[in-house]
Amino acid sequence: MRFTLIDITLITQRFLFTITTILIALLSLQSAHAQQDTSRNISADTLTKKYQESPYSYSPPKFLRDTLKAEIKPVREKKFWRAGTEWFLAQAFPASFNRFITRDPYSYISFKNFLDHQRFSAWDWDDNQFTTNQIDHPFHGQIYFNAFRSNGYNFYQSTLATLAGSYIWETAGETQHPSINDLVNTSFGGVLLGEMMHRVSRNILARSRHGHNRIGNEIVATMVNPVNGLNRLLDGKWGKKIDDYYEADSSIISAEVNAGIRRFDAKDGDFLNKGKNAFYGRLRFVYSNGEHNYKRPFDQFSVNLELGNGDSTFINAVNVHALLYGAKFFKSKRGDHYGTLNAHYNFYNNDAFFYGAQSLNYTWLSEFKYKKGNRLNLSVGAGAIVLGAVPDPYLLYGASRNYNYGSGASYRFKGELMLLNRFLLTADYNGAILYTISGTDSYYVLHGLEVQGSLRLYKRWSINLSSGYFNLQGHFKANQYPDFNREYPYGSLSIGYNIFF
Repeated sequence: MRFTLIDITLITQRFLFTITTILIALLSLQSAHAQQDTSRNISADTLTKKYQESPYSYSPPKFLRDTLKAEIKPVREKKFWRAGTEWFLAQAFPASFNRFITRDPYSYISFKNFLDHQRFSAWDWDDNQFTTNQIDHPFHGQIYFNAFRSNGYNFYQSTLATLAGSYIWETAGETQHPSINDLVNTSFGGVLLGEMMHRVSRNILARSRHGHNRIGNEIVATMVNPVNGLNRLLDGKWGKKIDDYYEADSSIISAEVNAGIRRFDAKDGDFLNKGKNAFYGRLRFVYSNGEHNYKRPFDQFSVNLELGNGDSTFINAVNVHALLYGAKFFKSKRGDHYGTLNAHYNFYNNDAFFYGAQSLNYTWLSEFKYKKGNRLNLSVGAGAIVLGAVPDPYLLYGASRNYNYGSGASYRFKGELMLLNRFLLTADYNGAILYTISGTDSYYVLHGLEVQGSLRLYKRWSINLSSGYFNLQGHFKANQYPDFNREYPYGSLSIGYNIFF
């Protein structure tokens, strides 16, 4: 089903703008932890010392664990009519633009079309481009989500609003058949992106509790979550003292920004001798609301964004991993052991192949500590791919779709070894097997491995050396379609800057 939310290019730019503003927030708000925060009962010197001792550690400091035991849980007023209006406008604006400005033939929807689309047999798969379905639709879904989330509704209620918004658009937004993949991408991706934006913007606004850089924080929070910024403006609270909901936020964010060079080869699999060099940039950040409650969705999540000017696209990877539910099983003499259910969003686009998928995984996590400054974290997980998109060189579905849709299984292993609070060695493997349900009869196997070493040189500055390998194999049932094996080995050298607040 074709999707034009005012302009596809503009939406993609907005998605990138959102990710970029999170980076701005991380950089601009790092000074917040240098101020005395009496509500947390800890000095700036102590907090800075904790960070400098372990800049790579994502464990929350003691003040957070203590504060969360008595955390205030203010009741937020639910504003249904305003939430419903914003949710409706997220449908009405693009539909009106398509109908009266671009005069898109698919926008001439009638009540008969709407009724026809209620049949189960009416649902189909659309022919949109890869980035439209995997990036633009999740961005549209987060508008549905935050229309309710920023008006007092909880995560689960906002999730239902996202699903309903996607369903209404698919059945009443255009005359084309409602799209199965759009329903999944808009709902699943919209919830992940929406709650992430909500949590980060709340963290930013919480920095204004003592009036420190209040206007600056408000601007950045609005860029991260425009719907929430609009509602604060409508309530007359924008730029003013924050309310109890933001006062009660005790989350922390740790991040690393890398910039350097990457060498890769997508043709011969020999990046050392035949590869090409390109600019490389990475933003990674981890959000934590503490260890107090693993049963609340998104109390922990991480984001990885990789950029490069040598590949076929500027955005090479977007990975979001979010906690949905978990429990601490037991504690040994030197370690803690957890089981968690997680939602994952993965997007890869490089010279060798593209890949996009949403999945649900169950992960076992063990954290060990050996004396001061040494730790080992091990995690292994597996689960189901709800929906994935993989390239098909033999397919041209509709006007522009050259990829198959499928479902399958994903699996992951990650290990982190910290030595003397200065050297961090990380190994991360991601694998998947996916069976086509829309497209050429086939199945795919994905392997992704990266090993990285980081050495802290001075305070927050580090030097990072990494090497990785991506491999996508396509296996086709029909003899006239040869199998393919696409490889993408790479290595990178970068300077990192670590932030903790």
